[in-house]
Amino acid sequence: MRSRYSAFAVGAEDYLLQTWYVETKPTAVELDPKQKWTGLEILGTRKGGPQDKMGTVEFTAHFRQDGADHEHHEVSTFVRDDGGRWVYREALSLE
Repeated sequence: MRSRYSAFAVGAEDYLLQTWYVETKPTAVELDPKQKWTGLEILGTRKGGPQDKMGTVEFTAHFRQDGADHEHHEVSTFVRDDGGRWVYREALSLE
């Protein structure tokens, strides 16, 4: 989760695609260069331990755009890929 937030913050669209679950991955990601990500708060997690195949992360990501502060609140689901690494599957937006 934190590495994907960092990818948003630095504009690493390729990393976002590489860490996306194959069945839900879009063909491309286009980040808005006007969004400046300013902070991440992890509000809670469920599962996602060493023996788990799925886990969720609830978070609020803060960003600034067009001179105003905003936040994005969601619960993201992550799953282990065939290589055992965590990848982003889908989200429930709580905005």
